[in-house]
Amino acid sequence: MFTLLSHTSVLAKARVARMAGLLMLISALQGCAVATVIAVTAGATMVADRRSFSKQIDDQRIEFNAHNELNKQKALAKNTNLHVISINGTVLVVGQAPNSYLRDLAIKTIQDVPNIVTIHNQIRISSTTAITTQSNDIWLTSKVKSALLASSEVNAKDVKVVTENSEVFLLGLVTREEANIVVEITRNINGVSRVIKAFEYI
Repeated sequence: MFTLLSHTSVLAKARVARMAGLLMLISALQGCAVATVIAVTAGATMVADRRSFSKQIDDQRIEFNAHNELNKQKALAKNTNLHVISINGTVLVVGQAPNSYLRDLAIKTIQDVPNIVTIHNQIRISSTTAITTQSNDIWLTSKVKSALLASSEVNAKDVKVVTENSEVFLLGLVTREEANIVVEITRNINGVSRVIKAFEYI
């Protein structure tokens, strides 16, 4: 079994390396140094991810298609502030809607997007957040990620951190023990008002 897993890992790394190499070649032909750096970083991240390569692509497609469907609804595009995050088909929808009708419409709009396994509806009924609040959310996310990186008990790369109006949402493929550690670290970060788990357990 060890040989099989090692061989599979080598093949996965080789596949990602080829993709990163192709992206670097394209960027070089276009004279874009920034794209080259992004290609290398993306390749390394894909290798470290607990999701399969195909699942990572599926998640990107889910997010793109979901946002596209939401934007087709003029009432949603004009009156709400919504974000869709997908990890291994587990979809988290966060943000604000002015009423329950638009909140429910948002979920109904994306529920038929292919490859979605489950949807966590965390849309709040309220006005959209101000720029200052959004900036604070970015700062809180960085604080949580930094705290996870400093921990020797979990791998921060396995956890997706999303902050919306000081509420921190946690996603990823983790063990229950890892989940408990991550929650404990997060809830002790100054400024975090609430921690919501949307993990998939392995």
